[in-house]
Amino acid sequence: MSETSPRGRFVWYDLLTTDPDRAAEFYTKVAGWGTQNWPGSGAKPYTMWTTHDTPIGGVMAMAPEMQGSMPPHWIGYVAVPNVDDSAKQAESLGGKVLTQPMDIPEVGRFAVISDPQGAAIAIFTPQGGTAQPEHAPNVGEISWHELTTSDHKAAYEFYQTLFGWDKTGDFDMGDPMGVYQMYGRNNQSLGGMFTKPADMPMPPNWLYYIRVPNVDDAAERVKALGGQVLNGPMDVPGGDRIAQCLDPQGAAFAVHARAD
Repeated sequence: MSETSPRGRFVWYDLLTTDPDRAAEFYTKVAGWGTQNWPGSGAKPYTMWTTHDTPIGGVMAMAPEMQGSMPPHWIGYVAVPNVDDSAKQAESLGGKVLTQPMDIPEVGRFAVISDPQGAAIAIFTPQGGTAQPEHAPNVGEISWHELTTSDHKAAYEFYQTLFGWDKTGDFDMGDPMGVYQMYGRNNQSLGGMFTKPADMPMPPNWLYYIRVPNVDDAAERVKALGGQVLNGPMDVPGGDRIAQCLDPQGAAFAVHARAD
């Protein structure tokens, strides 16, 4: 997480869970990830996810006080030039700061915020380093970032102002789902967002898609390893294939394969 990344780029993904060891076993088999202990974690163990020998995120145990108030979950980190300034800007735009800006020694500075509709996301400013070249997501990387929210138009305005994201396209999913708004940066789509129907009980949230070679095979591994497939496997516009899942501890994620 030490590479400098431009504003608005997703740079890291953390899983907060009730059983990090079991989660590590699950995702290494579903996503093909490796794991690597982070020596700076101290008394609170922190294991990094790796793909092609490159760290892309980590897993840690949820604090006891969190376990009664929220389920295990993934959170993405988006690069900003200055975490403190971006946290203040988020508040000025109607968001909230859930975790105040703090330093990770020799790594950088981060904060956790929520948008005005209540979806949580992290912001991060790295400490020095050189930016890695940007590229289309490879197998084993997070390839799509999807926001389910109560007002996708207002949410887009918030993120566009905070991160500089642009609209990269949209399509009408029909009743009752409505418009799916895609967004991105530097002419590359990062994900999409939509307004959830009234009968969808979940709160606003982010869902992260892992690129895999074959969605159907990955879905079968999810079920064999104690997870659940909530939706799919199914084709989506453009010919890609996805499945939305829960891991054995209850954290939501999705798998994604690109069309040939």
